[in-house]
Amino acid sequence: MATSEKTTEKKSGTRKTAAKKTTAKKSSAKTAPGKTLLVVESPSKAKIIGKYLGTKYKVLASVGHVRDLPKSRLGVDVENNFEPEYINIRGKADTIKELKKEAQAASKVLLATDPDREGEAISWHLAYLLGLDDNSDCRVMFNEINKQTVRDAIKEPKPIDKALVDAQQARRVLDRLVGYQISPLLWKKVSRGLSGGRVQSAALKLICDRENEINAFVPEEYWYIAADFGDGFIAELNKIGGRKARVTSAEQTERIRADLDGEQYIVKSVKEGKRQNKPYAPFTTSSLQQDASIKLGFQTSRTMQIAQQLYEGVSLKGIGARGLITYIRTDSVRVSRQAKAMAGSFIEERYGKEYTANNFYSNKNKAMQDAHEAIRPSDITLEPDMIKDSLTADQFKLYDLIWRRFVASQMAAAKYDTVTVDIENGRYEFRANGSRMTFDGWRKIYNTQTAESEVTVPEISVGEVLDLVRLITEQKFTQPPARYTEASLVKEMEDKNIGRPSTYASIISVLITRKYIKRVKKSLQPTKLGFDVIGILQDYFADIVDVEFTGEMEDKLDAIELGDTEWQSVIADFYKGFSKELEAADREVERIEKEVVLSDEVCELCGKPMAIKEGRFGSFLACTGYPECKNTRPIIKSTGIKCPKCGKEIVEKRGRKSGKVFYGCSGYPECDVSYWDRPTGRMCPECGSMLVESKGKTSRFKCSNPECRYKEK
Repeated sequence: MATSEKTTEKKSGTRKTAAKKTTAKKSSAKTAPGKTLLVVESPSKAKIIGKYLGTKYKVLASVGHVRDLPKSRLGVDVENNFEPEYINIRGKADTIKELKKEAQAASKVLLATDPDREGEAISWHLAYLLGLDDNSDCRVMFNEINKQTVRDAIKEPKPIDKALVDAQQARRVLDRLVGYQISPLLWKKVSRGLSGGRVQSAALKLICDRENEINAFVPEEYWYIAADFGDGFIAELNKIGGRKARVTSAEQTERIRADLDGEQYIVKSVKEGKRQNKPYAPFTTSSLQQDASIKLGFQTSRTMQIAQQLYEGVSLKGIGARGLITYIRTDSVRVSRQAKAMAGSFIEERYGKEYTANNFYSNKNKAMQDAHEAIRPSDITLEPDMIKDSLTADQFKLYDLIWRRFVASQMAAAKYDTVTVDIENGRYEFRANGSRMTFDGWRKIYNTQTAESEVTVPEISVGEVLDLVRLITEQKFTQPPARYTEASLVKEMEDKNIGRPSTYASIISVLITRKYIKRVKKSLQPTKLGFDVIGILQDYFADIVDVEFTGEMEDKLDAIELGDTEWQSVIADFYKGFSKELEAADREVERIEKEVVLSDEVCELCGKPMAIKEGRFGSFLACTGYPECKNTRPIIKSTGIKCPKCGKEIVEKRGRKSGKVFYGCSGYPECDVSYWDRPTGRMCPECGSMLVESKGKTSRFKCSNPECRYKEK
């Protein structure tokens, strides 16, 4: 087996010893029966499952991971086949102590962490800490949280899936090797505290590349030409001389107008047809994040947070606590037979037999994650409006979206009558497309941005001469590609095979937290710091930011999960090239440090020049004598406003921890005057305090004294 065990031997004895302890415990349990201990990840899930199982079970939560790589060092023995050096997570001592105590008193211990890679790894670490044999039947999984599912799963425990553990372990070690060894280069080049992760760097590259495309874009002129025949019947210019029409200037447009004026508009062909529009597949993690972003305006992190709540369980009035949706981290669109049957019965009863369908959906990668179903409601009969009073506003919105998507996925296709009309005028050909919905099918309950509006075409026949009401001509220009939104970035990452859907939310959050990108309305825009980081990574670690390479690495990591390859061999293959890049980067350190941008100021501690650096909260000054001298200080921005208390200048500052801008006296700490809003230098006519620029919509200036309500428009 590929899973690391040498580390566990170093820390607390071998697996064999743990297995013997477990055997002894089991034999003693026959004479002194006690409760079964069931360990889950979440306290809220523990509470609900505890009610389902009754007094014979003790249900406790690990509250996530209990062991991990140390934060203070690399924690991976590169020379010893990349063995990870796990330690108990700081702050988890009381949790681990309680779990050990209850495990010793229990007749049996079952591990019911989440049904994915991370959950399997947590169970593996728990088995080690609790002295369980991970080859024994100690692992149970719930794809949804309801009484019957939980009770059925308890009856069928199985061994821990070592391939899943290895897959998680490989990703963890790989990300640690990259992050902990690239970061020092960024510290020397840009600023301490920065980091470059394996997947986040490729995602940042996508955003930076898109911004470069936008900046380099040169708009091209083109003209829209259409014939309006009245009553909403409009046909667009489609061909000129049998070729696709392309009009690029006002002069060309005027020539076309002159040509058209001399000829008649004659119907060349009328083609009628029928078309079906099939429903979308039920949600995967990725498609849920995209749809929630587009329809509800949720950030990906918010979507995952609310979805986790719906999965773990909500207290419903008159029903009790129960999970409302199936497990939320899945790449699969598969639906169980039982769920399909329930959906079919529900749809037939509620909407009629003509709305039912036997729809099947296939996964992009048929081998991966098919142990899980798509995201769907646990009980389709719990319609959103029935339980609205038991949910928060955001919980209701997301549950309603998931419920409707699943029900729609099991419904019949929408049907349309279509017509295409081609109209000739000399060498010019116009086309009008019309459609009329004859059966709404799945669109009865699920709306999309691509929902088609009906376009009516009047009853006309071939050879008929049409009367032109007006010729529409409009100058237009090609538009640059749009910046990524969270939804479009998630889709691009999925299409490019960058990361996994369960990590998309955290990747975007990290990029924003580290100030590599920022939100501009709903778009994601790279910052100067983001461009600086990508520039360095492209110079020294081309593979890390290469989208194709990152996608290929994901395929290799997936192969570990399928049991097709050993995780150490994947890491070793990667590290051969990566270590050479590290060596080359180290040789460039001296050159890198000479490229810093120097300010006009010197360090007050050692006298060396101060360099301008970029950090999480913008620019700051750092001593070039680092690491011997670690002095830093903010770059002071003048406001030209005098402090009303001491007369010194008020300057713009940033909070050390929050990075939030505020305005404070330059005489601090002797003078503690400060404002959250920009001071104006004018005093309030009512109380004499400083007037500041208001951030509200109704007034421009307000008094800085919270007890004074003076405002100006």
